[in-house]
Amino acid sequence: MQSPTDHTARLRGAAVGAASGAVAIFAHGLGGGNAAPDGSALMLLFAACAVTGVVVASVRPRYGLASVMGMLAAGQGIGHIALSMSPEHHHHAASPTMPVAHLIAIPFGALIIRAAEVGMRRAITSVRRFIVALGITPVPTERPERTTSVDERAAVRLLLVSPGIGRRGPPATMDISAHLVPA
Repeated sequence: MQSPTDHTARLRGAAVGAASGAVAIFAHGLGGGNAAPDGSALMLLFAACAVTGVVVASVRPRYGLASVMGMLAAGQGIGHIALSMSPEHHHHAASPTMPVAHLIAIPFGALIIRAAEVGMRRAITSVRRFIVALGITPVPTERPERTTSVDERAAVRLLLVSPGIGRRGPPATMDISAHLVPA
C-alpha cells in the first residue's frame, strides 16, 4: 500500500530548481551569452528557480521520468528567459551548442533526480522496517488532563450564550460636552 504523502517532493523540487539554474547558466555560457551573469540577472534567475522548485515540490509526477523531464525542461526555459532579461544580454550567433546542452542535460538530470527519489524511498522504507522489526512503536506523549472548575465552565457558557453585541457609544458616566468641537 502506497502512502498518500510523497516524502520525496521537497527533494525533487530542490533538485529541479537547482539543476534548472545551473544548466541555464552553463548552456547560456556555451551559447555565447554572458557566462557570469550580473547581479540583476542572477537574482532573477534565483527567484525563478526558487519558484520552479516550489511548484515542482507541490506537484506529484504522474508519469515518472517523463514528468521530471518535462519539469526540468520548463525550469530550464524559465531560467533561460530570466538570464535573457539582463541589460547586457546578447547572443553573438545562433550557436547549436546551447540547445544541445539543454537536450543532454534534461534526460541526464531527470535520471539523477529519479534515482535520488528511489534511493530516498528505499532508505525510508528500510528504516521503517528496521524499527518495526525491533518492536519499537512510537508512542505519542500523553498530555496531562486539564481539570476545569465549575466557575470556569459557567464563564465559558456565558460567553457562548451571550449575543456578542455590546453597547455602542461612550460610557454612561462620561461627559459628552467635553468632546464637542466649538462651532
